[in-house]
Amino acid sequence: MILRPEILLHPNIPKPLHGINPRTIFGQEWWDKERQEAYARSEYCCLACGIPKQKAEYHHWLEGHELYEYDYKNGILTFKEIVALCHSCHNYIHSGRMQMMVNSDKMTQKKMDDIKHHGNSIIKANNLKKPKSPEDCAEWGEWKMVIYGKEYRGKFSDYEEWLEYYSHQ
Repeated sequence: MILRPEILLHPNIPKPLHGINPRTIFGQEWWDKERQEAYARSEYCCLACGIPKQKAEYHHWLEGHELYEYDYKNGILTFKEIVALCHSCHNYIHSGRMQMMVNSDKMTQKKMDDIKHHGNSIIKANNLKKPKSPEDCAEWGEWKMVIYGKEYRGKFSDYEEWLEYYSHQ
């Protein structure tokens, strides 16, 4: 297995596409099959840090994470693959969600700090640099997700609708 620590720098899904993903489009049976295949491809180790699932901190299992190719200018997010990550690496990527969990007492500050330290140490050890934010980005309504050649649109018509939905979560 070849480690891919750069996965920790995978960008977050743009807000116009929150709420859609291959898992919700194709269903739980598809998701379970695809993530189990991803776990087997990684030899049941985290693809970002390399820890075997039995030795992972917090949970002794792996989590599936979708990787995408981003075209910010044209508003296209293309699904590439599902990868296996330990709980810490997966939460590191979803730092915004993790902060919301801390704010709502669903995660301790200490756990979040541990996860951030874990991810930051991998990034530093591999001399990785965070990519620059895109300068030219598509408008809200232009964004689409492409999965296996088919286009899907987001479920929120604009930022205000997105904000209303997530402010009640």
